Amino acid sequence: MAIFLTENSKVIVQGITGSEGTKHTRRMVASGTNVVGGVNPRKAGSDVDGIPVYATVAEAIEKTGADVTVIFVPPAFAKAAVIEAIDAAIPLAVVITEGIPVHDSTEFWAYQQSKGGVTRIIGPNCPGLISPGKSNAGIIPADITKAGRIGLVSKSGTLTYQMMYELREFGFSSAVGIGGDPVIGTTHIDCLQAFQDDPETDAIVMIGEIGGDAEERAAAYIEANITKPVVGYVAGFTAPEGKTMGHAGAIVSGSSGTASAKKEALEKAGVRVGKTPSETARLMAEIMRSL
Repeated sequence: MAIFLTENSKVIVQGITGSEGTKHTRRMVASGTNVVGGVNPRKAGSDVDGIPVYATVAEAIEKTGADVTVIFVPPAFAKAAVIEAIDAAIPLAVVITEGIPVHDSTEFWAYQQSKGGVTRIIGPNCPGLISPGKSNAGIIPADITKAGRIGLVSKSGTLTYQMMYELREFGFSSAVGIGGDPVIGTTHIDCLQAFQDDPETDAIVMIGEIGGDAEERAAAYIEANITKPVVGYVAGFTAPEGKTMGHAGAIVSGSSGTASAKKEALEKAGVRVGKTPSETARLMAEIMRSL
């Protein structure tokens, strides 16, 4: 089984005619994703490799029955693209775009809440999600792992790929890159619960990073609600205080948000935490062999 994205998902791409949109649409199609349309109001009526381009998300849904949109729209126009997807009530919007102003992300997240939370937002500034062998919505390489019984939720794109590759012997039910911006849609906790509820996920890898308190909140949630084994990694043990590292959300203020504090909170909740990505993969491999 998979969370959020299955072999039956019908995907459209907002920004399909741009260079990134076209390139990654081709990669998604090559990995078996059912991409049924694209959206660009200025290119409506054209196609990309035979995939029709529509003027609006609503029209694309009406014509194709799409239930997932992947957004490759430049930062200045991303808020409008996400709001359009929410207005069309598409169940899943995967926002790949990097560099969206936090104010814009806050606005479209608040708008999603005001509309009843019908549209699940993943991202922004994320690699998307993949259910290996079923569907791939975003930019995660499809050939580095196989279908299996590990669930992965990660703030970091590159660490997502590394973990998938290092655990390729076991494979993944789904891997979700939630993004590292200060304001994101789907959280660690959302994914942890979805993996807990998924009968075909046996264990969970959670990758966090310095900054904010998302990992501490996830630790408390794991302690109270998650019975499946969880292995964790927190990026940024050597990051200097007060300096933004990589993601916009990865900034340490005093003792709050440090890798050590997050590691401590996770271990208190029974999560085994690796000091490096490779050690984290080894801990998960031990668990999978013991199940």
